[in-house]
Amino acid sequence: MEQHVHQKEDQVKRIQAPLTREAIASLRAGDIVLLSGVIYTGRDAAHKRLVEALDRGETLPFELKDQVIYYVGPTPEKPGQIFGSAGPTTSYRMDAYAPRLLDLGLKGMIGKGYRSDEVTESIKKNGAVYFGAIGGLGAIIGKSVREAINIAYEDLGAEAIRRLVVEDLPLTVLTDSQGNDLYKIGQAQYLEWRESHDAE
Repeated sequence: MEQHVHQKEDQVKRIQAPLTREAIASLRAGDIVLLSGVIYTGRDAAHKRLVEALDRGETLPFELKDQVIYYVGPTPEKPGQIFGSAGPTTSYRMDAYAPRLLDLGLKGMIGKGYRSDEVTESIKKNGAVYFGAIGGLGAIIGKSVREAINIAYEDLGAEAIRRLVVEDLPLTVLTDSQGNDLYKIGQAQYLEWRESHDAE
């Protein structure tokens, strides 16, 4: 099946978190999104603790159903800031844990970089979505945060789990609920373009 990045001129999709099934189904790899609502932060140290808590049969510090986790360890807040610079963490560090959390109802992940085939298959199976945030825009992304509360694992410092309220957080859909991967699509389109130019 041929894959295409959906190009929508001058159109940005605004969606709310927690995510609905309808919102996720409307997204395609390559879409530009402004996300508002409640999301949670967590990197690999926090993910490890979440999975260990599940293994012990414990209740997690937040309900996973329909939620979004942002892979971020923010810089310390400056005076007057609610949240520090919030550039994304490389997502493969969470790949060992993501499928289990997706199976339990997690619907969105925000990070940067490739995901494993196992994670992509889990995104498809669970009707979820993987968003990309731009690392170089960490300070701008941080300004989208309206509220930040530490809710678990404060001893991890920047890697503690925080509950964020965000407004118009700028994101790109990297993997949609059908498993279309923007990285793979982009590579294929580049190779197709190169082959056509080489043949001229």
